Amino acid sequence: MAQAAVVARIEGVEITDDDVRLAEEDLSSSIPQGLTGEQKESFVLDYLIDMRLAARKAEADRFADSAEFKRKFAFLRDKALMETLLAKIARDSLTEAEMQKVYEMAAKSQPPEVEMRARHILVETEAQARAVWRRVLTGEDFAKLADEVSRDPGAKGGDLGWFVKERMVPEFAEAAAKLQPGQTSEPVRSQFGWHVIRLEARREKPFPRLEEVRDQIERYVVQKAQTDVIMSLRSGARIERDKPAAPGAPK
Repeated sequence: MAQAAVVARIEGVEITDDDVRLAEEDLSSSIPQGLTGEQKESFVLDYLIDMRLAARKAEADRFADSAEFKRKFAFLRDKALMETLLAKIARDSLTEAEMQKVYEMAAKSQPPEVEMRARHILVETEAQARAVWRRVLTGEDFAKLADEVSRDPGAKGGDLGWFVKERMVPEFAEAAAKLQPGQTSEPVRSQFGWHVIRLEARREKPFPRLEEVRDQIERYVVQKAQTDVIMSLRSGARIERDKPAAPGAPK
């Protein structure tokens, strides 16, 4: 294990890069967002120097003997011990075997989801939509017609790619879901205008690969392992809670 590097000294007492990393973790939410690199390290080191100096002053003034300090120290000690335990549980739980097991369970429990691939032509009025629909029925190429008249410039050839029903506005989704591959809908109105829809294909949506959901799986594995340990500790301990006095009750 590499020895911590000394980055500063106060009256001969060393501050190491390990101390800086620990302080940075503790300060994470209060470090100004614009600080990076050496500026960030300098900010954290300044904090550590000020903390050490203030702590020496407080100790000289015998604050460490006060009941308030002892209560706070006991709380922070317990918090640090708990965080150390939870960090070890997290490290131990994140095995490839456990990740694979949770992934396979999630894949089996996920109900199959149907995806559709469709093209559409979007116009302003029903009359325009019906004119387009008739042109499609007479054999005109749908994609070329979409590029010619559709008001949706983001869909080249009217192609919307693969989508699940819930991704589209209800009127469009319902009309697309009733089609068989190769069929074209009659004009359908939505909040965006009038659509003529051609369903290209339908399939079951493939479950994401493990690498695509690794972050979510890791969070689940860690949270479950930590929760299991805490619940086990609770079940094995005698815990008594005093009911708080009712508001206005004599003390």
